[in-house]
Amino acid sequence: MSDITTYYGLLRRAHEIVKPERYLEIGVHEGHSLAFVKPGTRAVGVDPEPKVKTPPDNTVIVPTTSDAFFADPELIGLLGGPIDLSFIDGLHLHEQTLRDVANVEKHSHPDGVIMIHDCLPIDARTAARDRTTVVWSGDVWKVVVALRRHRPDLTVTTVDVEPTGLAIVSGLDPSNQILHDNYDAIVAELASLEFDDLEAVGRDEMLGVVAGEWELVEPLLAG
Repeated sequence: MSDITTYYGLLRRAHEIVKPERYLEIGVHEGHSLAFVKPGTRAVGVDPEPKVKTPPDNTVIVPTTSDAFFADPELIGLLGGPIDLSFIDGLHLHEQTLRDVANVEKHSHPDGVIMIHDCLPIDARTAARDRTTVVWSGDVWKVVVALRRHRPDLTVTTVDVEPTGLAIVSGLDPSNQILHDNYDAIVAELASLEFDDLEAVGRDEMLGVVAGEWELVEPLLAG
């Protein structure tokens, strides 16, 4: 199978390999990534301002924030059970993305996979917390650093795909409370990180970067 160059290509492959019964997407925007959902998958998309004109027949779009979604058992119940595959592409700030990861893991199947967009920034400007560019990853990359530091039990790998990388997280433990119990301390720790730190230490070391070569990526999805 050919190598992967874009995050859309990687997400499409993830659906093919994982074959999720239940899929959650945070930040659906116009719904382009929802097009990869297969007929046998129950999908829920969460976005406070969705612009999806025609979602797939098996998809429910919930027009709210991810925090509000996870706080409401009735909304979580739309999934019908533990999440097998999730794609986090919401607010591009590390504190929100970290909270999304913690909440998604809590409701995931242990064999599930979490995918996080925008984890391999292009430069300092596109990685800024305030958006001034067309392509904008924000400081989501810090979440990968936090997971690799504080959750060594997880497998956390960043795949180098255009435009700004996609992290794959597996080995999930829905009962693990480390991210929830230490959230404030971890966010404070991440706030002190700068883009220059990423450049100084090295992206490969801090983010666990691999190329979009199928033989490297497939094991991350297959479990």
